[in-house]
Amino acid sequence: MQNLKEQFPDIYAAIRDETRRQTETLEMIASENFVSLPVLEALGSVMTNKYAEGYPRARYYGGCDHVDVVEGKARFNVKKLFDAAYANVQPHSGSQANMAAYLTLAKPGDTVMGMHLNHGGHLTHGSPVNFSGRLFNIVPYTISPETGRIDYDLMAKLAREHKPKIIVTGASAYPRIIEFDKVKEICDDVGAYHVADIAHIAGLVATGLHPSPLPYADIVTSTTHKTLRGPRGGLILTNVEGGEFILENMPKPKTMPEAIDAWVFPGCQGGPLMHVIAAKAVAFMEARKPEFAEYQQQVVKNAAVLAETLLSEGYSLVTGGTDNHLILMDLAPKGLQGRAAERALEAAGITTNKNMVPNDPQKPFITSGVRIGTPALTTRGMKEDEMRQIGKMIAYILGDLDDEARQKKVRQEVSELCKKFIFYEIPPE
Repeated sequence: MQNLKEQFPDIYAAIRDETRRQTETLEMIASENFVSLPVLEALGSVMTNKYAEGYPRARYYGGCDHVDVVEGKARFNVKKLFDAAYANVQPHSGSQANMAAYLTLAKPGDTVMGMHLNHGGHLTHGSPVNFSGRLFNIVPYTISPETGRIDYDLMAKLAREHKPKIIVTGASAYPRIIEFDKVKEICDDVGAYHVADIAHIAGLVATGLHPSPLPYADIVTSTTHKTLRGPRGGLILTNVEGGEFILENMPKPKTMPEAIDAWVFPGCQGGPLMHVIAAKAVAFMEARKPEFAEYQQQVVKNAAVLAETLLSEGYSLVTGGTDNHLILMDLAPKGLQGRAAERALEAAGITTNKNMVPNDPQKPFITSGVRIGTPALTTRGMKEDEMRQIGKMIAYILGDLDDEARQKKVRQEVSELCKKFIFYEIPPE
């Protein structure tokens, strides 16, 4: 970054300081991870210069021979990774992947069912401020107040009552296994399509630590970061190769893959980000290595130990624990608020995010919960012993959110711990 340092010192300094923050603090936001140096190298490559509207061997621009190789590698490896018949790796984000998936299967105004945002769902699963809530008639399903788990009986009842065109599964703050087979039964019963958004659990699905939705869903979407540990972006998969889908201005019926392709481009976005697709290709190839499966196993082990530690310290967890990479703490029994907890933990060098809990009495900017994940720390090499230590640190800080001495003490402990698990080298001043 020598040229950047000389010509744009403020930007260089911000990147350097962000590298320092990631290196010297504990990154525990469940949707974040650290990519490898090869992924970073591909992401910063000259592929960013190339326009490549269209798809491999069917571009609207010349000079696409080499980017075709990259996109072909990305598609091949992600299909192998998830045992999928089709893949589109062009979506710029998980949100755009979801938009393309919905528009492939439904028209604006149709009814869509998705998990309520306050119960662990995602903005794109029907929030009224999102395109999903603006374009479609949303019927949200919720989790059981007794168990904190998805209420499949309620989902079935709502589906029979409202006859949705699509039922969306997936979540952004749900710590348990999602039973995709049950949802398929509900979809078959009411004639609905099933879209599975595995953005958070993609790495676990790829390695068999969470059931795959591909046998049970018409379309599967995901981000490529989070547990998949790639660059920020999206993807779409399906094993449904037939069907007839009529798109506006395209009167001939299309198969499912053709319809998805058409809704990604030109339907929802223009030229693909070829530097990001190159980085996706690298990440997918990394994810097919045996050590990636070992990494995912450790992510789950770490989350389980962290959950046990927090429970032993007297804190409440939504569903009482976790099956995956994340934990959702309910701080209401302690009389605490998520925003205040997030700030106190960050002052101590522990980065989390405030999060709504089911039936949360607080507003979204306040919340009663904190979401915690283990993917990034596991990437750094931390294991069960470190999770126990970190769990006790978190409990200690939450014991008095206003105690700056506690925060300073833990910040020093965090600094010492991070020195043992260096992942990125901090650029020079």
